[in-house]
Amino acid sequence: MPERWTVRAITRATLPLLVVLSIVELGSGLVLGSVEEQLLASPSLLVLVPVTIGTAGNLGSVLAARLSTAVHLGTVSFEPDDDALVGNAVATFALAASVFPVVGLGAWTTAELAAGATRLSPLRVVLVATVAGAVLAVLAVAVTLAATYVAYRRGLDPDDVVIPVVTNACDVLGVVVLVAVAAVLAP
Repeated sequence: MPERWTVRAITRATLPLLVVLSIVELGSGLVLGSVEEQLLASPSLLVLVPVTIGTAGNLGSVLAARLSTAVHLGTVSFEPDDDALVGNAVATFALAASVFPVVGLGAWTTAELAAGATRLSPLRVVLVATVAGAVLAVLAVAVTLAATYVAYRRGLDPDDVVIPVVTNACDVLGVVVLVAVAAVLAP
């Protein structure tokens, strides 16, 4: 990791990454555009889109911040039995398991209040949100661990690169996973 932080070094490390991630982010918009009619037909699913990707990004960002701190402190070894890695991953899964059902119920309630009668039952929306959240938690942990490890191995400051990678990946994965889960559980 760099001994000295400068604006130039941070810009050199992050600018190419941010350009690539911006292009990848277009994929999320293309997926949304391709399922626009399905989302408009189910307002509760439409409400779930920003909340799901935001929550997944937040879970990944919290984990990224914790792992970046552990890297700076030298308390993480990136071994499968590392208590810092396992404990933080388990905490991320537990948080996802407790938050996403509430997100689903909130999405159904919001859609019901805004659009009147919704096509999907509250139980169905909670199920879609919970399953999508569980899948996204696994993906967010995997992306965060991989991005932190790569940054560490390449001598980059994880504070500069990991959170942009995680939030962009969770945006794209969040849309894809939510659409896929909704297609299976709420056709």
